[in-house]
Amino acid sequence: MSLQNHRAVIVGGTSGIGLATAKSFLSRGAQVIVASRSQEKVDVAVKELGTAQGYVLDFQDESKMKQFFEKIGDFDHLVVTAAGGGSSNGPFGSLGIDVARAEFDGKFWGQYTTVKAALPYIRESGSITLTSGVLAARPTKGASTLVALNSAIEGFARVLAMDLAPIRVNVVSPGMVDTPVYSGMGMDAESLTVMFQKVAQSLLIQHVAKPEEIAEAYVYLATNTYTTGSVLQVEGGAILAGI
Repeated sequence: MSLQNHRAVIVGGTSGIGLATAKSFLSRGAQVIVASRSQEKVDVAVKELGTAQGYVLDFQDESKMKQFFEKIGDFDHLVVTAAGGGSSNGPFGSLGIDVARAEFDGKFWGQYTTVKAALPYIRESGSITLTSGVLAARPTKGASTLVALNSAIEGFARVLAMDLAPIRVNVVSPGMVDTPVYSGMGMDAESLTVMFQKVAQSLLIQHVAKPEEIAEAYVYLATNTYTTGSVLQVEGGAILAGI
């Protein structure tokens, strides 16, 4: 399942799942372009990836998104791993509406805007892969906003699969993944270790995912030409464990 000579744009491709996905695409022969908001992260990622191109991009800025894709030109695969803060946990009504709106702006509307700007340049034989999260399939108390926005992404992708055919549109829905995002939320190493151990014990697989394990899902959805409108759950058995 080669991606030889395919061009792939990975928005959010400079750290965590996105960076691991960029590496996986490169290993299959793809020409990779990564983009994220941080110039520092872009510079570090491009150096680590070796042959990838990197750009600074705010995927919530529609005008800059249009300029970015105009500059990139035609390509085969769009992957959006950029997410959002994921900080809106709490009983419904305990958080302000502005918090919920910020979550949707970051994760749902960011992906929506990216697809809209990229669409004129995606080849008909290509694919779009978005990112949701396991909460859409396994809701938990106090996560109404996160459940709603992940569910919205999955519904959005299903309709896009119909509207944009023959371009294939799918979603990767990860469970908890050991990425730098948790350190960025102010969690120290000891607290992270305790949290990951507790989550691992609740999973059928008995470990929290590494970014490389999730990255293979994006590669599969780019290379399998008979898969569209699907949500690929990569969550270590969290859904079954919760039944």
